Amino acid sequence: MAELTCQFVRPDRLLYEGNVASLILATIDGELGVWPGHEPEIVALGDGVVRLSINQPNGEVSIQKVVISGGYAEIDPSGVIILADHARRSDDIDVDVVRETRDAAIDKMNDFDEKDNRRTYYENKIKWCNLLLKQVLEDSGRTAK
Repeated sequence: MAELTCQFVRPDRLLYEGNVASLILATIDGELGVWPGHEPEIVALGDGVVRLSINQPNGEVSIQKVVISGGYAEIDPSGVIILADHARRSDDIDVDVVRETRDAAIDKMNDFDEKDNRRTYYENKIKWCNLLLKQVLEDSGRTAK
């Protein structure tokens, strides 16, 4: 069975390196499926979930979900390199920590005047936390309100 090599990198570390059967990227234009033999392409990543299909030794395929926000992916017929601005495996999200981080960012953001550009940093942090929390809700079968 043909596979792709995959390197998944975020700014502070290598998140995944290995073979995948296929993957679905969250791009700024929507989802993009990638299989062995894909034409060379560089795509801008958006906000969403990358799904890696990984062949297991027993013949089954497992799906590993990674929540991302921004970055780029370089695709060629034999592999993919994903350089994400923010990335977190969906099974590695601590809801309490994310909520505390979001609440602290809201408090800090509110310390600045509406026209203060420093608010943008906290707005982005809040957006990232909300994206993580949304994924936890979706994984648990609930929907965000």
